[in-house]
Amino acid sequence: MRRCLVSFALVLLGVWVNLAAADTQPLEGEGFDHYTLALTWHPGFCETHSRPPDECRERQAGQGFVLHGLWPSLPERFARDGVDRPQWWREGCFLEEPRAAGSFCRAHPPFDLPEALGKALDEGMPGRASCLDRYQYAKHAACLALDADDYFAASLQLLERVNASAFADYVVLNQGGEVDRNELIGAFEAAFGSGNGRALRLECRGPGNRQLSEVRIGIGVDRLGDFPDAESLVEQRPGRCHNRVQIPAAG
Repeated sequence: MRRCLVSFALVLLGVWVNLAAADTQPLEGEGFDHYTLALTWHPGFCETHSRPPDECRERQAGQGFVLHGLWPSLPERFARDGVDRPQWWREGCFLEEPRAAGSFCRAHPPFDLPEALGKALDEGMPGRASCLDRYQYAKHAACLALDADDYFAASLQLLERVNASAFADYVVLNQGGEVDRNELIGAFEAAFGSGNGRALRLECRGPGNRQLSEVRIGIGVDRLGDFPDAESLVEQRPGRCHNRVQIPAAG
């Protein structure tokens, strides 16, 4: 049901958001070479937290992935200043504008998004209940001249393309069960191109890193409009999942 709601919310964007490649061009950014699209498997995320955040207490996702973030790789100007990749992933734009202490809600002021985009983001990113949108933008986009409207619109477009894929169908069909990690990667390759399994990073939590909580997909900075074509994908570092992966089901 929730997957249908997300799709319907994206339809609400109407002509404001077009899936054409030209609409993603403003996200080419400054001086970095790829994005990592981070998508949460919400039941796994919620099930592996002893103190689930607001979006888990209020509801769980039904089907499909939900948005965590869209993360630029290490920008050249930060690298020139001696920032390495691990430091960039840890701190991001907070290297320039330190994060305010406290909750995610203090990371950035509320956004004045167009109404349709705001509704779509509410559905596609349940973490907005905990101000995840403010934190993600402040950490990964605010210092890189990325417009908030364009940033979130493009993120939702990419989310929708993944959820419309055979890979997402495979995960949905196997929720509540356990699969071989290589079969999960194989399902990604079947959907996005043979030999592209390294563009997928699997994140698992819980005892033994067995429960799927997130997937991360590398996408070339100048190829967002081409995603999910095989040529748009960029290799990621391996994740930390057991060779048998449990896919928690929505409650």
